[in-house]
Amino acid sequence: MDDDETFDEAYDGQDADADLLEEELRRAAGILDPVPAQLRQIAVEAYALHDLDARIAELTFDSVVDAIPVRGATDVPRMLTFRAGEVTVDVEVTGEGLMGQVLPPQQASVEVLSGPQTGAPLTTDAMGRFTYGGPPAGPFALRLRTGGEAIVTDWLTV
Repeated sequence: MDDDETFDEAYDGQDADADLLEEELRRAAGILDPVPAQLRQIAVEAYALHDLDARIAELTFDSVVDAIPVRGATDVPRMLTFRAGEVTVDVEVTGEGLMGQVLPPQQASVEVLSGPQTGAPLTTDAMGRFTYGGPPAGPFALRLRTGGEAIVTDWLTV
């Protein structure tokens, strides 16, 4: 590289070569190891669930990790607490389903996200409580809509 030549000018041709190589590798992978149509559909549907304006509620308590187990107790419900700013969501997961409460108590629409399709939205009562019959199949998350705000919890496996 000459003193008068900038770094970008010196490596400009290499960027084009890298882009061409990347495109050739993508074509080869598409031919030799194509993405199954079902997996592609699941990915598209999962992206459709993505809410760009939603705040992420962080998992702050999980009884599987944070609680002291009780000796001899079986089939103990899993207790979860999520927090996003001033909003807290407490959830109890059992074999019968989910029970939860939004704090501070407020009206909210709650959706249980489990796989590519969302369940019917639930509405909290005046105390911010909600129930969802049946345990989620596989990983799940909750999407809450409180007024104009959307909050999505971390994904968890039961």
